[in-house]
Amino acid sequence: MKLTRWTYNHLLLQMQTGRARSMSPGKVSHIKNIPDCFLKMIKNQPLCRAGCGKDVRHFEFEFVSSIIEYGVGDVLEVLPGQDPAAVDAFLQCCNLNPESLITVHPIGMESRHRDAEGNDYKVPIKLKTFVELTMDIASASPRRYFFEVMSYFATAEHEKERLQYFASPEGRDDLYQYNQKERRTVLEVLEDFPSVQMPFEWLVQLVPPLKTRAFSISSSPSAHPNQVHLTVNVVSWTTPFKRKRTGLCSTWLAGLDPQDGMGVYIPAWFCKGSLPPPPPSIPLVLVGPGTGCAPFRGFVEERAIQDMSGSAAPIMLFFGCRNQENDFLYKDFWLSHAQNSGPLSIARGGGFYVAFSRDQPQKVYVQHKMREQSQRVWNLLVEGASIYVSGSSTKMPSDVMSALEEIISKEAGVSRETAVLQLRRLEKDGRYHVEAWS
Repeated sequence: MKLTRWTYNHLLLQMQTGRARSMSPGKVSHIKNIPDCFLKMIKNQPLCRAGCGKDVRHFEFEFVSSIIEYGVGDVLEVLPGQDPAAVDAFLQCCNLNPESLITVHPIGMESRHRDAEGNDYKVPIKLKTFVELTMDIASASPRRYFFEVMSYFATAEHEKERLQYFASPEGRDDLYQYNQKERRTVLEVLEDFPSVQMPFEWLVQLVPPLKTRAFSISSSPSAHPNQVHLTVNVVSWTTPFKRKRTGLCSTWLAGLDPQDGMGVYIPAWFCKGSLPPPPPSIPLVLVGPGTGCAPFRGFVEERAIQDMSGSAAPIMLFFGCRNQENDFLYKDFWLSHAQNSGPLSIARGGGFYVAFSRDQPQKVYVQHKMREQSQRVWNLLVEGASIYVSGSSTKMPSDVMSALEEIISKEAGVSRETAVLQLRRLEKDGRYHVEAWS
């Protein structure tokens, strides 16, 4: 195969990412070091009304290296980019030469040349590139041992004493207030103790590793060849001392401009999620409040494609958000598939039901809508439907489970205990799936 300059550059970028991450001693992810592919953002669309206090984005990406086959219900892991200004500040703070060529390998493995994926430990990489791809310097908080090691390299006596106190049992509560509760970053800690000059050999071991972030894929590859879509909540919060914090990956993605001629190539890995793709003949009961609806957008797209070659089974979807006017994610998409004998249409035996939790004095959630449609849910279960639940892992999954217990007990005329056993049987038979995150 003849390599174009474009293909060659992507291969170099892929190998560089794999080499840097194979060197990182703090690698904790189960995924391999070399990305499956690189993606280029082609759409960055806000899904919430501006100024409503929430920011959820619809992202569309194109494959710019190899095309990876994926299925609905799969998960995309993304390696976030770090703020170049923060990386430069870290290098300057630690008195590191960004252009230095380095190799990093575990002690005792100097004789090994390659890791399990064939990445060569002996091929050097720029220090700045290594930091960008492997060290979380401006998002994650350091651990207690970081402060203990810092105390050995502090030259200012008052800083040394403060660090020793933080590392001691007596200083544990104050360290928690200063560090974990405020989500202070490595860079901020180093800037607070400017006399500390920790050698890179220690930094490489103690700075938290830059982790990939996992997102449920919200597209069907049948509906969008050569693309993958994500639905992402842009995370932000305020600390107890009123410091504004943002999620590293979601904020970085939200800041990318698809119209930028240069483009940003995003390292990505595809993984199987907790929601296996259902056969077209199986009716579905889907429960996905908020961004939990993401995988179900792919499910509905896939079933609409399947309808073209034969009548696929119906889908009943329960969605929830705060307000109809503010954060009704993918409103037009759902409503279009709920009409004209679409997969979500009542005429087909499906349905689309929305709980707007804040649009009335009494809060209404997805489990309330499920109880309202008790008989219809039961009818689909009798027809062999599978249940999929996706969203926050707080109370929602257990509340949905409780609602289903009530529905089975009421419609089947059995005790609550029997209903619990029937739901367990559905789980055992692979007809009840949950994907929840904190």
